[in-house]
Amino acid sequence: MSLVSSSSPEVRQQNFRFRCIACGDVNDVASQNFRCAHCGDLLEISYPAWKEATPSAASLKSTWQKRRLSSSAVDLSGVWRFRDLLPALEDEHEVITLREGNTPLYELTQCARITGVPRLFAKHQGMNPTGSFKDAGMTVAATFARRAGFSWVACASTGNTSASMAAYAARGGMRSLVLVPEGKISWSKLSQALDYGAVTCQLRTDFDGCLRLLQELVLRAPVYQLNSINPFRLEGQKTLAIELLEQMDWHPPDHIIVPGGNLGNSSAIDKALLEMRDLGLISRLPKLSVIQAEGANALVRTLREAGGKRLISVPAETRATAIRIGNPASWKKAANVLEATGGACEEVSEVEIAQAKAEIGAEGIGCEPASAVTLAGLKKLVKQGFVKADESVVLVLTGNLLKDPDFTIDFHRGEMFGEQEDAKLHSLRHPPIVLDATLDAVIRTLERFN
Repeated sequence: MSLVSSSSPEVRQQNFRFRCIACGDVNDVASQNFRCAHCGDLLEISYPAWKEATPSAASLKSTWQKRRLSSSAVDLSGVWRFRDLLPALEDEHEVITLREGNTPLYELTQCARITGVPRLFAKHQGMNPTGSFKDAGMTVAATFARRAGFSWVACASTGNTSASMAAYAARGGMRSLVLVPEGKISWSKLSQALDYGAVTCQLRTDFDGCLRLLQELVLRAPVYQLNSINPFRLEGQKTLAIELLEQMDWHPPDHIIVPGGNLGNSSAIDKALLEMRDLGLISRLPKLSVIQAEGANALVRTLREAGGKRLISVPAETRATAIRIGNPASWKKAANVLEATGGACEEVSEVEIAQAKAEIGAEGIGCEPASAVTLAGLKKLVKQGFVKADESVVLVLTGNLLKDPDFTIDFHRGEMFGEQEDAKLHSLRHPPIVLDATLDAVIRTLERFN
């Protein structure tokens, strides 16, 4: 069968409907660009029957705890364990899972002293199967792609999405197409997609150009789009917040801070918080704040210069590759998140990112540079008085340290900023030491560090 066709399959619903985030139009089906047929804006998933059909908050909490004792694949997933708040499946065996979710919540004692915020935690999504938060959304979106009869899935990516999509496609017996910007992606991330069998195309453009091309492709070929504009992705990603609140015994922190790239993750977390409040699982909303790199600060500029009314795109440039996006698709959702929760939006420099990443690493907890913007941003929010010392804060670390090892190596070798390196970074650098292969040389080195 020819790959190219004049139309593509539609995604049909069961216990949910597709709702436009702008005009509010509600529909039973969504076209493959996941755009509203009336106004062209993004869609989200809503659950009209929740008020009548959803069990009580106490019953939900009990059910989720009991599933921890189960050995079934759907219960071993830290996403599908919360399936009562996800789009329903007729058969649980349809689920494509790699046991995603179940990620740790760490207390950051050293970073707490640095920031002056004693109750500081990190929810580490880099501990997912392919090393990033993308897996939580991909298990749901890939499952519904296969359920809808698609044999091909595709994404535009700065790295993490491609790795996750390729893994779940392979696990589910589907083929995957990856569009990445040439020369602007970590090879550590791309190597994952290659190993999982993706057809990988390096395009002579940036991420935003890759995404535009993908949007055209899915309207002409039976290919299912798995970028974060796919609302099934956000349904899976929202379980991050559900699991976090369960880990905190359903006592919401005062602040949740996330990195800002294409901005789907902040939208997903906010959706979960609002739904949990409406279902009585929590009594109040944390403030959800978004931090961007100075070189990829589209949301920051959109809010400051346009009042959140129109997107101000930027030519993205930062070594935090996972958030090197200048035209974020979910900017309207993110702006709504900040308004709904009273959160803040801040930007941080490359030096601030590198310093924060090394400080998190000093806790024995590695993360990719995009994750470290959360700690760098927290420092600024504390100085501004937005975050107070007696408040609790959770940083969402989105990716694993091994996602971008070149960044780490260059930093510790002192090759990142050259002569312009900030003096305060020196104490955080731990370059390898070349020695003669003698016992005396090793002992002298130990004595230097005593």
